[in-house]
Amino acid sequence: MTDAHDTHSNRDARAAAGTPHETAVYTHGHHESVLRSHRWRTAANSAAYLTGHLRAGMRVLDVGCGPGTITADLAELVAPGGRVTAVDAAPDVIEQARAHAAERGLGDAVDFGTADVHALDFPDGSFDVVHAHQVLQHVGDPVRALREMRRVCRPGGIVAVRDADYAAMTWYPATPGLEEWLSLYRRVARANGGEPDAGRRLLSWARAAGFTEVAASATSWCYATADEVAWWSSLWADRTTASAYAAIATDGGHATRAGLDAIADAWHTWGAAPDAWFSVLNGELVCRA
Repeated sequence: MTDAHDTHSNRDARAAAGTPHETAVYTHGHHESVLRSHRWRTAANSAAYLTGHLRAGMRVLDVGCGPGTITADLAELVAPGGRVTAVDAAPDVIEQARAHAAERGLGDAVDFGTADVHALDFPDGSFDVVHAHQVLQHVGDPVRALREMRRVCRPGGIVAVRDADYAAMTWYPATPGLEEWLSLYRRVARANGGEPDAGRRLLSWARAAGFTEVAASATSWCYATADEVAWWSSLWADRTTASAYAAIATDGGHATRAGLDAIADAWHTWGAAPDAWFSVLNGELVCRA
């Protein structure tokens, strides 16, 4: 398989021709506090619903690969003879994914490139498996994205997606400020053109995209040990005040700098509680193309 490619000129040409392209803004951005959480993700903790379907020799497309930790795991799971093509909308994060694959000795087993999930630059039926983790909540047209993922998947292959559902997130103890965090995040994400409560909508989107054979499930991330709570609270406090999300929230008139500082303080307060607990519900689908 040739290297993935989707240059700015290609995207501009498609846009000029009326081809669908991304309209939503990625709410999180790629601040270190965001990538800190993305690098924690593995196939075991974020794609277990899919791994049992993987076999040696498969061709896999990983859409929205981020820093590539899940990508590298997928490459190991389809070895020997398999190959993963990893794409993301951000060139900088693709370089991080490429470096991670090289560190794990997988450089020859993974291709990298930039791409728009609404208009993937691959022929029909190119892959056995098309995977997207925490992607559909951030795109302007998730149904069209799923149709495009199905197009590049071979007949009988698998399209696998997993997304969080923010409204279903829950925590203890109740901490003044965290309810405001959740409300604010959902407002900002929707203003950016995304859908933060994507997990519950995946099945509906897949049906609208034309999939008829769909296995739906849900699993959660849970942060409850002292180290997990410290990590989770710290990264969200940092994300609230220092990431692209912070700028989008203030520039869009959704929050003030003082309000964001108060939410960050709430994260630190929650993280200091000895019995702190947080759960993130994720919807997931295995769809037959």
